[in-house]
Amino acid sequence: MKFRTEITPTPLPRKIGYDDELLMLGSCFADEMRRWLASLKFRASGNFAGPLFNPASIADAIERAQRGEEIRPTDLAQGADGRYFSYHTSTLYVGDDPQAVAARCQEANQALANRLATARHLIITFGTAWVYRLQATGEVVANCHKQPQQRFRRERLSVEEIVARWSALLEGPLQQKQVLLTVSPIRHLGDGLEGNAVSKATLRLAVEQLVERCSNCRYFPAYELLLDDLRDYRYYADDLCHPSTQALAYIRERFAEAAFSEQTKQQMKEVEHLLRFCAHRPYDPASEEYQRQSREVIRAMQESPFDFSEEIALLRSRL
Repeated sequence: MKFRTEITPTPLPRKIGYDDELLMLGSCFADEMRRWLASLKFRASGNFAGPLFNPASIADAIERAQRGEEIRPTDLAQGADGRYFSYHTSTLYVGDDPQAVAARCQEANQALANRLATARHLIITFGTAWVYRLQATGEVVANCHKQPQQRFRRERLSVEEIVARWSALLEGPLQQKQVLLTVSPIRHLGDGLEGNAVSKATLRLAVEQLVERCSNCRYFPAYELLLDDLRDYRYYADDLCHPSTQALAYIRERFAEAAFSEQTKQQMKEVEHLLRFCAHRPYDPASEEYQRQSREVIRAMQESPFDFSEEIALLRSRL
């Protein structure tokens, strides 16, 4: 008997390898995947200005970076507490000095531009179709920075808006990239369960149309893996919104099956083996056996094409 419906993601036509640069943008689920890939020594980076939850803000970030837009102190907003911020970045980019805040925002914009120029693979995660627009300008903000509610107008992007905006990107500046779109499995309970359901459905329909229209675009079913494959509250964290550690591990396994070549999977196993040794806390670091094993692992790391400098320093500190 079968007690659940298992999903097998469609393999990517261009497999991801350790030589590829990966750019990951979108919600905090994109950050989860980025941290996992980076921990395994993949060249993964992204969300330089913080998480971006809606398709319009992700598109804005890409377009500003493509234009080489300069961010000046006059582009910043100022809160009632006197601190300066940009509606395009997270709350990490806030400060009392507008020159310093603008410089940090500019660095993030330039980092994104640099990676857009070199990355072969983009992994984009849409989190919500709900957006907040500034009443004064009609501009969609990436973060409200806890400003007064009357400054914003809340609305839901339509499927047509998302498809039009992203088709222009996928068929224009991103046409030479392999773009993998995902819908975040994280539930936005602040929108209410009904609002979250409509939001995710909007995103899913938009992604489906983009995949059908753009040959360089594919979909990875992270959303369905949690909601339809695992389909149980035990696979959620305590907040009942985010995937549990076990669910994230399962989604990563399915991602590796679809995205990595056999050679890449073998390299990943070798990296994991070395990292597990470093993570293990020995009962007796001074023992002859542990010292011998540590020297062997250090030698393997030094011969590896990947950067194990931090791990080598840790092991040497135990010798």
